[in-house]
Amino acid sequence: MGCRQISVIVLFLWVFQFADKTVVSSAVEEKGTVFVYGRAAVGTVDEDFICATLDWWPPQKCDYGTCAWDHASILNLDLNNTIFQNAIREFAPLKIRIGGTLQDLVIYETPDQKQPCLPFTQNTSLLFGYTQGCLPMRRWNQLNDFFSKTGAKVIFGLNALSGRSIQSNGEAVGAWDYTNAESFIQYIVQNNHTVDGWELGNELCGSGVGTRVAASQYATDTIALRDIVNRVYKDVSPMPLVIGPGGFFDAAWFTEYLNKTENSLNATTRHIYDLGPGVDQHLIEKILNPSYLDQEATTFRSLKNIINNSSTKAVAWVGEAGGAYNSGRNLVSNAFVYSFWYLDQLGMASVYDTKTYCRQSLIGGNYGLLNTTNFTPNPDYYSALIWRRLMGRKALFTTFSGTKKIRSYTHCARQSKGITVLLMNLDNTTTVVANVELNNTYKLRHRTTSQKIARTSQMPWVSNGETQREEYHLTAKDGNLHSQTMLLNGHALQVNSIGDIPPLEPIHVNSTDPITIAPYSIVFVHMPNVVVPACA
Repeated sequence: MGCRQISVIVLFLWVFQFADKTVVSSAVEEKGTVFVYGRAAVGTVDEDFICATLDWWPPQKCDYGTCAWDHASILNLDLNNTIFQNAIREFAPLKIRIGGTLQDLVIYETPDQKQPCLPFTQNTSLLFGYTQGCLPMRRWNQLNDFFSKTGAKVIFGLNALSGRSIQSNGEAVGAWDYTNAESFIQYIVQNNHTVDGWELGNELCGSGVGTRVAASQYATDTIALRDIVNRVYKDVSPMPLVIGPGGFFDAAWFTEYLNKTENSLNATTRHIYDLGPGVDQHLIEKILNPSYLDQEATTFRSLKNIINNSSTKAVAWVGEAGGAYNSGRNLVSNAFVYSFWYLDQLGMASVYDTKTYCRQSLIGGNYGLLNTTNFTPNPDYYSALIWRRLMGRKALFTTFSGTKKIRSYTHCARQSKGITVLLMNLDNTTTVVANVELNNTYKLRHRTTSQKIARTSQMPWVSNGETQREEYHLTAKDGNLHSQTMLLNGHALQVNSIGDIPPLEPIHVNSTDPITIAPYSIVFVHMPNVVVPACA
């Protein structure tokens, strides 16, 4: 074999080895404009909008030959891990939803429960592939202590299949047997434990996953749950939320359900796995495709319209969203690239007045905010934490003029009367230089640190140069989208030797300068001195 042939083979192997590692190289610069409409909020989210899930899956849960859950189950999770505790405390509070597929097989070891309290056992011939499992009260007590210590707000998903029979057509019929659930709720109250919301069932609405319950029956059962909560908590304040149905959106089913639950429901929850199966080889292409990302807006809009046109007082939540189902994909859903999808989802949910967004998962699978084995934060953890620190409750309608590869969202700032703009560049070669303008039909009060007198200026807004803004530039280590290390303003975000979450420090930029969004980067821009009517 000649030298030239060897060189070609070596080159081919090198290209093949790194073909799936996208390295940023910037060769092009484009200009653009972010238009923020600040007269009124287009959507309002909960103060604790950021939510994450804890699941029941045992270590035997495997997908596509990979077992990605280890000891991340509610039943075996290490609650003494320092990083884990610190990671939750940083959100002050983090809303945690306990639930998942196996929740509809869980019994609770309350004093009146006569069955033995046994763990889930794998059995592929059974519904969901597992036997019934049990939550020991000793374990619940540990969990309650953990949630209290870390300041978490808990949403607990109840078993909604109890008492029903599964028909040959896949439908679960009969009324919900709430005896064990009511006993568990009573145990919670009697022991002065705190659960902030009770959610009924998991993925049983519409066509269901594994089995389904008709909307009219589900509404009857939800009313029964409301009656239980009202009765058991009659002398307790605040009253927990009643939430449902915790499944995939079906317009006709949700319409019937919301109209028949009357005023018993506080929040209606749906699940999002819009990227397809974790085994899909094209996940990154979908994440970086603006047209693909836009598709989920249709469902957000549809649910919002159903709520507005029904008699319900319930608000919209995303109760579980992992993007790619069946545990996600290693080095994609736990890597830097996933923050493009995740932050876009948070932004889109806010615009459509979705009050809470629960990420699947806090830990477990390949889509955890935390690493399943060592608890260290994955990139999306930091994206969520920066969102929590900077993005306030009110979402402002925002558009971007320029390349289609920029995703843009704006909220009233959490820390000031100003605004925070989120910009994401899905292009691998183009640096975008953008200015922020307010809709020229609106007026802006521009406050300066040197003047207490407010003045008004028509857009385009030009700072007098006396103020600064804060910028948080997020990139992947070595420009590799598969990296599990996120850089903030060029510095790696890593916990220290005693498990502390690193500080999230901005760079300060003159307000007159345009915003630079590098290829494959995410930028949060906090503008404390830009005050619009919606945020005043």
